[in-house]
Amino acid sequence: MTTPSSAANWPPLGWEPQTWVPSTIWGADAERAARGTTYRSAVPSEIAQLTPAPSVEAAAAADVAARELSRLDAELGGRVAAFAPVLLRSEAASSSQIENITASARAIFSAELGAKTSRNAEMIAANTRAMTAAIELADDVTPETIARMHEVLMAGQPHHTPGRWRDEAVWIGTRSDSPIGAEFVAPHHSRIEALIEDVTAFARRADIAPLTQVAVAHAQFETIHPFTDGNGRTGRALAQSLLRYRGVTLNVAVPVSAGLLADVEGYHRALTAYRDGDVSPIVSAFADAAARAIGNTRELVGELDEIRTDWDRRLTVRRSSNAWKLLDVLIRRPVLTSAAAAAELGVQQPNIYPPLTALVDAGILKSKAEHRRGPFWRSDEVLAAIDRFAQRAGRREAR
Repeated sequence: MTTPSSAANWPPLGWEPQTWVPSTIWGADAERAARGTTYRSAVPSEIAQLTPAPSVEAAAAADVAARELSRLDAELGGRVAAFAPVLLRSEAASSSQIENITASARAIFSAELGAKTSRNAEMIAANTRAMTAAIELADDVTPETIARMHEVLMAGQPHHTPGRWRDEAVWIGTRSDSPIGAEFVAPHHSRIEALIEDVTAFARRADIAPLTQVAVAHAQFETIHPFTDGNGRTGRALAQSLLRYRGVTLNVAVPVSAGLLADVEGYHRALTAYRDGDVSPIVSAFADAAARAIGNTRELVGELDEIRTDWDRRLTVRRSSNAWKLLDVLIRRPVLTSAAAAAELGVQQPNIYPPLTALVDAGILKSKAEHRRGPFWRSDEVLAAIDRFAQRAGRREAR
């Protein structure tokens, strides 16, 4: 293995000619007319041995952001059971929202319980599972773990071959029928395995500033675009995995994607700049996103603390009641079925109804039989706090 070399100017993409061959001889007139036309697909450089050198300003911002992420993670570490699940779902929802996949917190939590809500809610619930898998697999950054994240994310969508590298062209542009004239055509599928091996080797290095490494690995992954769909969500799950791998976060998934939401266009411009040979914008984008996410997360945690304190005042049943134990469950899981609540407390399902009723009587829970699975109990206060987090994350910054 050769010593990694410093690269003041990151290698820009190369390009190679391809001939468009549609997957079928049939199709729209435009698709048939494009048959045999040539286009260019990207050829990324291998980066495992390169050391990114962002601008002094970008590098400094990334270092500060990484320290602040670690500080917040440590602050919440003792309360990981309460906040880790909510923050993980907030990250999954924000990552999905970048791709215009949105749903209310109520719909997302209900979808996780098997309720038929909306397709978007089901997709975000799947993204939550992918984020969970990413963090669970953080000790082993390999092509196989990336494939596993995608497999979890795209479960139930066999036409997108979950967990398998694509074997066809993918592109970014206004046309869906062919890559001719596309803004960006990802590398030919024959290059994917080697490129993914390379980017995971880069990600495993310990001699690069952590957040700079995460930003560059993410940008390289997005450039490779190894799947037919779900690349953005998988790439942001990978970013969470790498934050854990490098020890920036040890307890919770700070929703960095929520920070990216404030300037999605800037995020996309940074990815384009990366492909043109400049790492500074994507490093700055991640540093700024982390700073925004930290502030937004602190506000959410503060709101949830206030809600929990108010519940203590409002609930007046005896202290031995399981209703008190359910309060902590509701902060991290604000939609429940009787079966889910019973499982959380380790009691028989018939024994969970009295504490649920006590919480309804105290105005802490609402119950509605709106799904075929029977009644669902929900905390509108917690759900509203999570929705406010999403609204703040999606608020575009003035320029």
